[in-house]
Amino acid sequence: MVTRLQIEKFLAQKQIALVGVSRNGKKFGNTVFRHLRERGYEVFPVNPHAREIANIPCYKNLKTLPPEVKAAVLIVPPAETERVVQEAAAVGIRQIWMQQGAESETAIRFCREKGIEVIHGECILMYAEPLGLPHRCHRWFRKIRGKLPH
Repeated sequence: MVTRLQIEKFLAQKQIALVGVSRNGKKFGNTVFRHLRERGYEVFPVNPHAREIANIPCYKNLKTLPPEVKAAVLIVPPAETERVVQEAAAVGIRQIWMQQGAESETAIRFCREKGIEVIHGECILMYAEPLGLPHRCHRWFRKIRGKLPH
């Protein structure tokens, strides 16, 4: 189960890799990319097929990131998540946020076995402050229904 403390610890990182940002700028990964950057995070886009995203240099994989990056958001299909978490472990990334739809039980289990803090089943847009109106409302509804992590 994901805890509020895990979420706070993840969001305390100011340098975050984002695996799954798209070249065309219209995918959900790009929304997360913009959202985090607008909130002061240094976001390192990871896409093996792009040289840059929004004029920010893009990294081919986690192995090419600067070594100080210790957190990553994954917005890729579950099979790719399983590969990416292995790469994360190899380069010392200790915090993973599997955006809804990216998670797999195999990848979650792997992270736990390797001592990687893993967040899954939660949308990062509901926690990276300040929230936009739709995410504030969504979080409020989840709170009154008792569905937010404690």
